[in-house]
Amino acid sequence: MYKRQSRDDGSAPGAAGAPAPDSADAGFARDMAVHHQQAVEMSFIVRDRTEDEDVRRLAYDIANTQANQRGMLLGWLDLWGLPKVAGGDRPPMAWMGGGEGDGGHEHGGHHPGGGSDGVLMAGMASRAELERLARLDGKQAEVFYLQLMTDHHKGGVAMAEACASRCAVPVEQRLARGMVEGQQSELGLMRDMLAERKARPRS
Repeated sequence: MYKRQSRDDGSAPGAAGAPAPDSADAGFARDMAVHHQQAVEMSFIVRDRTEDEDVRRLAYDIANTQANQRGMLLGWLDLWGLPKVAGGDRPPMAWMGGGEGDGGHEHGGHHPGGGSDGVLMAGMASRAELERLARLDGKQAEVFYLQLMTDHHKGGVAMAEACASRCAVPVEQRLARGMVEGQQSELGLMRDMLAERKARPRS
């Protein structure tokens, strides 16, 4: 599905050698851009709901990192001349390979019937959960944010692992591997931060 250029310097290909619209490369770029956007949104919400410096620093780091990565993903879609939204009836994450595509990280018990209430992909928060986060303050907001972001990162890691094994564009594979490493590190940090608040991940 991906026509390699004669040079393999790791750069994203131009339109002439672009991945197919239904390729893993295109699917990952589209889906992870949406996934990242919600992480940025949640991080900005919690920064206004708590004065805790550790949580605010984590939220800033996540928002900054994922906004930058989202820009790269959308930039590649532009470079490839591909739409930022999948056409037809292809659901999000279809590029991951059907039933096992979510890597075992389903929406959990929190979102039966994936896709409802704004939940498009594994780990994403529902609209109701985002509204709840915006109503909480202090420690309650911190705990709920850390729980939501833990679910979010688990879904993101599964998607990035799938790209690392399925994508054909070298620079995108490298970004995906970096996402796995970075988000797994943050998962450990968030687990410790929840424990400090006498709380645990939801799943």
